[in-house]
Amino acid sequence: MRLFAAVLPPEDAVRELAAMVDELHRLPGADGLRWTGRPGWHFTLAFYGEVDEETIPDLSDRLARAAHRTAPFPLALHGGGHFGGRALWAGVSGDVRAMRLLADRAEAAARKAGVPMGEHRRYRPHLTVARSRTTADFETYVTTLFAFAGREWTVADLCLVRSNLPKSGVPGEQPRYETVARWPLEAGA
Repeated sequence: MRLFAAVLPPEDAVRELAAMVDELHRLPGADGLRWTGRPGWHFTLAFYGEVDEETIPDLSDRLARAAHRTAPFPLALHGGGHFGGRALWAGVSGDVRAMRLLADRAEAAARKAGVPMGEHRRYRPHLTVARSRTTADFETYVTTLFAFAGREWTVADLCLVRSNLPKSGVPGEQPRYETVARWPLEAGA
């Protein structure tokens, strides 16, 4: 099963970002980008890739403990940027330190459960809104996103999400995401 740990923004925050992304769609060159479907908007905390079925219970127990040790924290969609001209993303403001801690805990949970994680890199919270097959000039998009500031919400849970990759071969088909488990953040609650 192809899995990752994530924070899912609430529907009203998604609507706010959707209005901004609609503006981005009107910019020159937008039709050459692959826009991420709104049902797929999430903040990946740790990507696990293919996880054996027998590993999932241990991983789930460890993620539950990570959530139990983490207090709910405030977050808001804010600004944006790009990675190497290949991915355009919306950023965050709020307690980014707490989000990084939760990402580190989600990665550690996987390592302890025996999921190969590769090299550890400092977590950079982002929500991918578009991708380009070739290097794109995202400057106008990033400038437009710079002014975006969504409302604050409280991150209250950690999710384990299954990624179902497209199999039809239809151009533009998006992956489907299914939340398979959700644990409340509880420290200090």
